[in-house]
Amino acid sequence: MNLKQPWLPYRQMQTAPKSMMAVRTEGVRIHLADGRILIDGIGSWWTACHGYNHPHIRQAVQKQLESMPHIMLGGMVHEPVVRLTDRLARLLPGELNHVFYSESGSVSIEIAMKMALQYWINRGVNGRTRFLSFRDGYHGDTFAAMSICDPVDGMHRLFKDVLADQIIIDLPRDSQSLHNFEEKISAHADELAGVILEPLVQAAAGMKFHEPEVLSAISSIVHRYDLLLILDEIATGFGRTGTLFACEQAAIEPDIVTLSKALTGGTMPLAATVATGNIYEAFLSDEYEKALMHGPTFCGNPLACAAANASLDLFETEPRLAQVTMMESQLEAGLSVCRDYSVVADVRVKGAIGVVQLLHRPDINHLREQFISQGVWVRPFGDVIYLMPALNINSDDLQQLIDAVIHVVKATSS
Repeated sequence: MNLKQPWLPYRQMQTAPKSMMAVRTEGVRIHLADGRILIDGIGSWWTACHGYNHPHIRQAVQKQLESMPHIMLGGMVHEPVVRLTDRLARLLPGELNHVFYSESGSVSIEIAMKMALQYWINRGVNGRTRFLSFRDGYHGDTFAAMSICDPVDGMHRLFKDVLADQIIIDLPRDSQSLHNFEEKISAHADELAGVILEPLVQAAAGMKFHEPEVLSAISSIVHRYDLLLILDEIATGFGRTGTLFACEQAAIEPDIVTLSKALTGGTMPLAATVATGNIYEAFLSDEYEKALMHGPTFCGNPLACAAANASLDLFETEPRLAQVTMMESQLEAGLSVCRDYSVVADVRVKGAIGVVQLLHRPDINHLREQFISQGVWVRPFGDVIYLMPALNINSDDLQQLIDAVIHVVKATSS
C-alpha cells in the first residue's frame, strides 16, 4: 500500500533524501526500521536532556494517563500544573513567579511579546509597539516570532514584507558596540516595548556565543531606559550551558523568560512564559479586557506537566550539571583537533554544546549522509556542525560523536 507521507519541517520535499523510519528509542540511541542504530548527537532538537525513555519520566506520564490525561485550565487547575508552577518559580532567578503555559517554544515567544505589549497598554503608555532583537537570533516560526528573527541570514526572508517592523541590530560584544547599542535604545526608547535575546547562545541561527558580561551589560542598559528584557531560554534552559538557566551566569533577572524544549525531558510538548510580579500586576484589574486574552487548548496539559515535574526531579536526584561540566571538557579536548583542518573557521564549546563552524556552506545532505554512515544522528545546518546530545550521555558515546565529527570534517578538508 502506498501510504501518504507527512509534510516535514525545514525540508524541501522535492529534492531531499527519503526520510528514515524510526521505530524505537532508548538512552541516546535511535533504532531504525532497517536495523541500524544511531547515537543521537542532537537530542531530538535539544529536548531529550535525560536521554530517551527515562524510566522516571515514563512512569510519571503513565501514572498521570491513568487518572487524567487532560483537563482545560479554563476555570480549573490540577495538581501537576500547580506543583510545576511552584517549582519553576522557585528555580528561576528573582521574582519570575508567574507562569503561563502553552505547547511550543514559538507560541511562548508570541505570548511573551503579547504580554510586553499589553503591559504598556494596561499601564496607559501609548506607542510602545516594537521590539529590539539581534542578528543571528532565532525565536520561532510563528508570525510575531518571525519578525524578531535575523531578517538577512535567517530562514524567514520570504516574509519580510508582511512581518511587523522591528529593530534588529548586531549583538554588542565590546565597549564600543555596547555604546552603539545604548544609542539605539536611547533613540527608540519611546516606541520599544522590550528587548529580546537568547542568553549566551544564539542557537538555531548559527550557534553563536557571547559572554555573561555582555548579557549583564545589555540587561543594565535595557533596564536603565525602563524597558522590558525578555530572555528566550528555549534552547539554553535546563542545564545546556552549564547552569540550570543561562541567565544565572550573568546574575541578571529578566522581566519575562520563555522555556520549552527540555522542559519535559523531550517527552511531551510544553512551553512556559514566566513573568515577574511587576508584569503580572499590570494585568490585574476590575476591567475584564485588561486580562491576558490568551488560552491554548492544551495549556498546562496534565500529562506534559507530569513529565516536566519528573524531569525536574532528575535534575535534583541525578548529577546533570556535573555531567555537563565533564561533557564540556571532553567536547573541547576532542573537537579541538578540527582547528587544524583547512575548511574550519572556528571551534567553540559552551557547556554541553560543541560547534565546528566551516568556512563555507557545505552540501548539507551529503554531510548528513556521512554522519549516518558513521552510526550517528547529527544534522549540520548552514555552515555549522554541532553536537547537543543528552546531558547524561556516557563518555564513550560522546567520544563516538566527536570522532564522527572529526572524520566528516577531515573528509571535507580532503
